[in-house]
This record gives sequence, structure tokens and C-alpha cells, in this order.
Amino acid sequence: MRMPTSTDDERESAIDAAALAIRRGGLVVIPTDTVYGVSVDAFDADAVRELLEAKGRGRDMPLPVLISAATTADALALALPGYARTLMEHFWPGPLTIVGKQQPSLQWDLGDTRGTVAIRMPDHPIALDLLERTGPLAVSSANLTGRPAATDAEQAEEMLGELVSIIIDAGTSPGEQASTIIDVTGVQGRVLRRGALSLEELNAVLEPHGASLIDEG
Repeated sequence: MRMPTSTDDERESAIDAAALAIRRGGLVVIPTDTVYGVSVDAFDADAVRELLEAKGRGRDMPLPVLISAATTADALALALPGYARTLMEHFWPGPLTIVGKQQPSLQWDLGDTRGTVAIRMPDHPIALDLLERTGPLAVSSANLTGRPAATDAEQAEEMLGELVSIIIDAGTSPGEQASTIIDVTGVQGRVLRRGALSLEELNAVLEPHGASLIDEG
């Protein structure tokens, strides 16, 4: 079901319906500041498995997690280094995904993570409102594997319509590039995937603090 958000009432109804669907284990397409994403409760292993199957994505490509507040990162990732916090302070909410060491106490299954967790705080009011109601969501771009990520609800519906419970329609996404992914598990950060933020933008923030990233993207 595609739900519009052009009025306050429509937006509230869409977020309510999406939160309920997620609590029930459903897949929900949400707008973000980059591209549209398909999301599930990060702690619902069955729902995560359904999302991977819907995307045609294997466990060797584990899902990142969206959060509504930067403080939540410490509940999910262990001992984030100082340079990671500097990047979070400057670029969250925004198109930056941080890959850190997973907190060992977490009871979830996002795929073959090898002890890591990828976290992002999106800069989109609807996504943030939903996340405040649901808690962390496992998410992937709203597309079938091998096809371009959806930048509007119509594209998401064409690819995933029969597989998801709700599609929140917030118009065309403001950004067409996916987030930049940074590995922060080591002493020096590494760019794993180039995206909306360039290496130059990231290093411009880090260099005054005596840090820099290696580009492996």
C-alpha cells in the first residue's frame, strides 16, 4: 500500500501504519535523504531474512542499521574511535554510514557481519519520526539487486510492491547517491564505498584533528 504524506494528517497516518507494520514483522519502504530504503525491525531475524530474500541479496551482504539519534550508536557499536565521533558530529544526520565493532551483547542477525555493524542517522524528517517510534531499523536501498535504487515511491513500488506492507510516499528523494561508507574499526578509517560525501569533504573535517581516511572505495 502506497501512502502519501502531502498533509500533516497523511504524514501521521503513514508513519503510524509503517510503525505498526514493522512491529508486525513487515517490510516498509521509507524515504531517506539519499535514496528510498526498504526497512524492517533490526531485531526481528525473520523480517531481516525476508528483506534479504525480497532484494535477492545474500547473507554475505549484511544490512546496515538506521538510527534516530547519534547517542544510539554507542548502544550498537563498541568503542568508537575519536575520528569516528568527529565525523558523526559533522555529518549526522546525513549520508555517512559508519562501520564499527558490534556490541557483543546484541541479539540480532543482520547477515554475516563478522562482528561489525554499519550505522547511519538519515537526514529526513519522516525517516527520523518513524525511527523514534520503532527503534533501529535494518535497511537496504529500495530496489532489486542489480537495478538502480529507487529515488521515488513509484520506482520502489514497481520493483518491490508485492513484497512490502507499506510504501511511504514523500516525493522524489533529495539525493540520488547512496551514503558514503566508512570502516572505523581500525586506527585509521577507510572508505569502503564512495557516495554522497567525498573523501575530500571527510578529510577536510578530520585533518585539523590530526586524522585522515584511506580511500578503498
